[in-house]
Amino acid sequence: MGQTLYRKIVASHTVFPVDEQHVVLYADLHIMNEYTSPQAFAGLAEKNLSVRCPEKQMGIVDHVIPTHPVPVDKRTIVIDAAASQAANFTRNCRKHGIHLFDVQDAEQGIEHVVAPEIGLIRPGMVVLCGDSHTTTYGALGALGFGIGTSEVEHVLATQTLVYRVARDMRIRVDGALPAGTTSKDLVLYIISKIGAQGARGFVVEYDGAAIAALSAEARMTLCNMTVEAGARGALIAPDETTVAYVRDRIRDLPADQIAEAAAQWTQLKSDADAQFDVTHRFEAADVAPFVTWGTSPDQAIAITARIPTLSAEPLERDNARKALDYMGLDAGQAIDGLAIDHVFIGSCTNARIEDLRAVADVVRGRTVAPSVRAMVVPGSIAVREQAEREGIAGTLIDAGFEWRQPGCSMCLAMNDDILQPGQRCASTTNRNFEGRQGRGARTHLMSPAMAAAAALAGRIVDVRKEFDHV
Repeated sequence: MGQTLYRKIVASHTVFPVDEQHVVLYADLHIMNEYTSPQAFAGLAEKNLSVRCPEKQMGIVDHVIPTHPVPVDKRTIVIDAAASQAANFTRNCRKHGIHLFDVQDAEQGIEHVVAPEIGLIRPGMVVLCGDSHTTTYGALGALGFGIGTSEVEHVLATQTLVYRVARDMRIRVDGALPAGTTSKDLVLYIISKIGAQGARGFVVEYDGAAIAALSAEARMTLCNMTVEAGARGALIAPDETTVAYVRDRIRDLPADQIAEAAAQWTQLKSDADAQFDVTHRFEAADVAPFVTWGTSPDQAIAITARIPTLSAEPLERDNARKALDYMGLDAGQAIDGLAIDHVFIGSCTNARIEDLRAVADVVRGRTVAPSVRAMVVPGSIAVREQAEREGIAGTLIDAGFEWRQPGCSMCLAMNDDILQPGQRCASTTNRNFEGRQGRGARTHLMSPAMAAAAALAGRIVDVRKEFDHV
């Protein structure tokens, strides 16, 4: 029987099996942020242990960093607890010889944007990070997944992880995405169909014509949000799109070695007779611009639909009622036309250059509604500078958007970019949990183009109709 791509990557990184369900897994790269690493470093110190492979670690300050539009070398963290957290992280990285993208680093940004753009993520790798959206790297054929603080300590000390092997799921998307839809709409559609726990315990491999047609950055959005269906990982087999993206960003290999590696990368795929535990099939033609209405990413509908009526199943009904109460909405209500207070475009899901181009295409020559505060936070300094070179930044500023420095920002309420209670936000982020963007804040997830349209209209609208965006 053939092997899936997931099983091949696990087998090639297994140091030794522990039992039928667990292996000791080697990590090619371990990424850390200031939020999930402090206790791990403290554990090393208590045990008098050093970092096993400092050259295979990367540190970056991104969760608590402010995004005010000041020069990079002037950026400072003013919240005392956050500043202490970042300073402690800096000391630990310097002590152990770990490369750190600190607050004022010229290549600063969000970890899951920076790592791929500087060529650290390559097909066939195992990449670990104390952040659930490490699944992003599956877009480049690398097995990435989030780990807990105790596991961070173990990886620092050994460069390995005791790993429970997941089950295999395949999600095939046939056909072509309709005009005006994106990979963000696709992943919200999929999660709404299989549920927030629909991929729990699985690593998902995506394939099909619609997946093959996606750019590398669009694939990152798809894999990034697959964790919102409970998945332990997401993978897309490397192809020429993958190779072109990675090849153009590698800094540490000569051209001949990159060419040799590229030939191997395109062979990384599931065997024709590989068996998946579960397979889902979807038609891309069924995808429309999607928007969340509730407090879980699977509580999402097409912009043309209405919020579902309450289920007869008690648990589903109670969850939906609680979400509707929090969001100030009613079953059967249309999402199209719902007034919003704030628009946030950013995060590790949708803050790459392609995302910002999509926003600029919608807003060019138009103006943000007077009732809306609209922010754009690029995923990295490199993205920010490219957007400025291309004139995107000027377009956004002219339209009335705030053009800020990179960071996780309003994706989560861990910095000073926070919504106020009751404010309703059209957001390109990955989670709409209660309080995710601030206590009492109401978050509607959507694509960058849809968020841009909401900023202009002052309400959630269908970008395809309101602004002839196709």
